[in-house]
Amino acid sequence: MRLTEDFDVAVNLWPVLPLAVRDPNFFAPDNLKRAHYIILEWPRRAEFLGMKHKWLQPDPIVHNLATMIIAQDQSFVCRLTKLGVEAERRGKGIAFACEVSHPLFGGTKDWDNGTHLADATARGDLDKAEMETALAHGGHMGEIEANQQALEKAGHWGVPTYVFKNEPFFGQDRIDLLRCQMDKEDLAK
Repeated sequence: MRLTEDFDVAVNLWPVLPLAVRDPNFFAPDNLKRAHYIILEWPRRAEFLGMKHKWLQPDPIVHNLATMIIAQDQSFVCRLTKLGVEAERRGKGIAFACEVSHPLFGGTKDWDNGTHLADATARGDLDKAEMETALAHGGHMGEIEANQQALEKAGHWGVPTYVFKNEPFFGQDRIDLLRCQMDKEDLAK
């Protein structure tokens, strides 16, 4: 969010499905070290940034926590990702992602019930009911697949990945490096 405040640039959200859904074998039993590292890393990063954090309740990715086997039906996370596409189409993708991520990762139990998502969407200056209506007209999964191909083309697989001058910067902890590159370009502030 601060990149657009500090620089005269647009930051676009290109939603992709989570890696565990795009590659169900990524967290397979012989690769559990990846899941263990993420479980260790995300609370450390949240604490470093002064953000509330708690494991998602419920997790939008349906999987068995003991085996890390990913379920076939991922309609819940697909719907959230489609809402992200719709928010970006309305010019507010980053605001949507910021506002919706707080209840998901911030410990709001049953964030999928009641008005939690609608309230978060409204804080992003969007109307969730209008967005849900737009989802019925389709085309969102095609855009998600194109975004996934663009991510691969940019040379990465994870999110968030920022791309500036065709160079990828992976993770929130790389925003300062991205800023450094942007400063070298003498962008308007």
